[in-house]
Amino acid sequence: MSKAKKPMLAKLSDLQPGHYVDCFVQLAEKSRGTTQQGKPYIACKYRDARRTVGSVPIWEDSPLFADALDWQAGQFFKVRATYTEHEKYGPQLDIERMRPVNEADRADGFSELDFVERSRFDSEEMFADLTALVRTEITDAPLRALVLALLDANAAGLKAVPASTRHFYPFAGGWLEHTLAVARSCAWLAGQYAARFPELNPPLNRGLVVAAAALHDIGRVRGVDMPPGQPGRPSVPGELFGHVFLGYEMIRTAAAGVPDLAPELLDLLLHCVVAHPRAPEWGTSRPPCIPEVLILHHADELDGRFEMYARCLTRDTADGPFTNRDPVLGRLLLKARKV
Repeated sequence: MSKAKKPMLAKLSDLQPGHYVDCFVQLAEKSRGTTQQGKPYIACKYRDARRTVGSVPIWEDSPLFADALDWQAGQFFKVRATYTEHEKYGPQLDIERMRPVNEADRADGFSELDFVERSRFDSEEMFADLTALVRTEITDAPLRALVLALLDANAAGLKAVPASTRHFYPFAGGWLEHTLAVARSCAWLAGQYAARFPELNPPLNRGLVVAAAALHDIGRVRGVDMPPGQPGRPSVPGELFGHVFLGYEMIRTAAAGVPDLAPELLDLLLHCVVAHPRAPEWGTSRPPCIPEVLILHHADELDGRFEMYARCLTRDTADGPFTNRDPVLGRLLLKARKV
């Protein structure tokens, strides 16, 4: 097949045999070898979030060989190549040109997030929806200011981090997807229970529930590292203290900048954040002492658990009526249903 003069820009995971393209890739593996005839070469594999492919070996006489000696797994490159599927070696890139990415490539759509699993939903839109919910539902002005200040100060990280590194929503943007869902559920549930139990004095604090929902896992932004193009992993502070303690510290520190916030309301917010997991293995040491925590706990638990069920059911490839045993859920799920 003849090569186009101006190759199209495409994603590695979208390529079909014969495509001559420019694309952004991450170096997944690199190894050096020598043929039986003594000819040195470098073998590489490249990836994006959905596909990993090899390449035609880079031989010693290739213009790329000297540069390839210094390449490191995890680096990002822009390549010009033809995609093929070899009978023996499988999917391959026959690379014509290759260079490390630079900042100018972002104008052509390069993003490190394209190389990790990410939320189905746009992080910018989810963040806007979360802040809009906070502005609408939290009527206490100082409490609202505290929540918005924390969200705004940590916006870049919150749009990227997972909700957890292993259990629920373990992908880029997962924190936002989970937190927005929990905050929406909490707002609705708080309205339902406030109406059903009007005798509570003081009444159920809907704004407190929503504030706690928005901030219940904010410690993840300090507790998770996001290496470029790689899944999130626990940071050193995350391993030492856990996201609950980190969130407590972040909220108390930020509250110093909101002098009009009632001290009792701050204490109740911090209690919601500390007590919402309800179990020591999930990062808490205090039982729930106010009804607002019950709403947050169950909304949080349901949303996280449902995402794990949905991911298991939609990705399982086992034969038969049940999924394979999910290592996180610790059980099989029934997938052969007609209703």
